[in-house]
Amino acid sequence: MRVVAIGETGLDYYRSQGDMGWQQERFRRHIRAAKQSGKPLIIHTRDAAADTLRIMREEGAADIGGVMHCFTESWEVARAALDINFHVSFSGIVTFRNADALREVAKQVPEDRLLIETDAPYLAPVPFRGKTNEPAFVRHVAECIANVRQSDMDSIADVTTRNFFSLFRHAVPVVKADAT
Repeated sequence: MRVVAIGETGLDYYRSQGDMGWQQERFRRHIRAAKQSGKPLIIHTRDAAADTLRIMREEGAADIGGVMHCFTESWEVARAALDINFHVSFSGIVTFRNADALREVAKQVPEDRLLIETDAPYLAPVPFRGKTNEPAFVRHVAECIANVRQSDMDSIADVTTRNFFSLFRHAVPVVKADAT
């Protein structure tokens, strides 16, 4: 198995209280490790976008780049992440009925920075919401993104696959065995 990225790392203030310094210091260490190893970052942020972006800037995360995983933030946060060399990845959340604002963000992310994901086993897309998520369900995320971008599923699949291998340079494509 090859290591292709550093993460999932970042800041999550959702259930945390008090001094967030310990989370912030570990996040800084992960950014430094990514820069030292030459591997992109996989960033998680929840209720902490301002601090996440600030620390990314202070630590020079733009030098290595990466992805804002399971993105749920505003266009302003997406734009700031794009400005510091990051991709934006959408999960099943983008298919939820109340995710209009997130779909608007997905419409605006430049094609060459767009990624999709499952975040399995969590956050299954519609029509599987509330069930255990699995990789096969990423198709529903791609269909939703294709719809809001007025594209087709195959184009979104091609773009996001190309973006994945561009970002995760050390990843090796799986070659399907010949069925004959």
